[in-house]
Amino acid sequence: MSEPKKFEAGLDSDSRKSPVRVAFVTRRTSPHVKAQDDALVMTWPETLFRAAVAIEVLGIALVLLALLWDAPLEELADPMQTPNPAKAPWYFLGLQELLHYFPPVIAGVLIPTMVIVALIVIPYFNINVEAEGVWMRAKQRRLRIVGIVVGVLAALFVVFEVWAILIPTLAVAGFMFLAAASSADSPDRFRRWLVAKPLSFWIMSWFLIQASVLTIIGTFFRGAGWAWVWPWRA
Repeated sequence: MSEPKKFEAGLDSDSRKSPVRVAFVTRRTSPHVKAQDDALVMTWPETLFRAAVAIEVLGIALVLLALLWDAPLEELADPMQTPNPAKAPWYFLGLQELLHYFPPVIAGVLIPTMVIVALIVIPYFNINVEAEGVWMRAKQRRLRIVGIVVGVLAALFVVFEVWAILIPTLAVAGFMFLAAASSADSPDRFRRWLVAKPLSFWIMSWFLIQASVLTIIGTFFRGAGWAWVWPWRA
């Protein structure tokens, strides 16, 4: 007959290591489970502390930038003399650049609405919640879908001659197809990294690259009449 198990109380926060039924958590410890196979951290205090440190560092960096460099402000606005070109603030220059290529309804209404809806809906995709690589399952079907989407977008950009968006789109699509042709067991570390990326990563990367390219073009490469000019000749 085996000996009965003894249950006793102890002061510990590691419930996996200590075989006890009751554990008293003191104020100096956090009620978490210490395990090597769990990459998550507690929201309090670890995550909140990291966020606070990041905010403080960002605030200090912005203050130092404001002390060292003046904001590029122009003279007071004159309603009788409109500057040429009349550029929007930098965070709207990407949208203003879209208006150069597409009709106002498409650039000012449809595209921003589609982007906002996509940013709301994408996090609810199962593939995003599971953090699974986009090519891990149903590769052939997904290859066909991605190929059709990229083909339609490329044709649209060619018709409107939107090379500033076409080139980054083809670049992102090329990396996606490279990931599809790679394996999770590939000896190349970069290819393994590509294979592990979910659909949300690719869409968000494409969006950030496009926004950056359009903003840079609108800031440095647009002159009078919104014509293309080189920065060193402006």
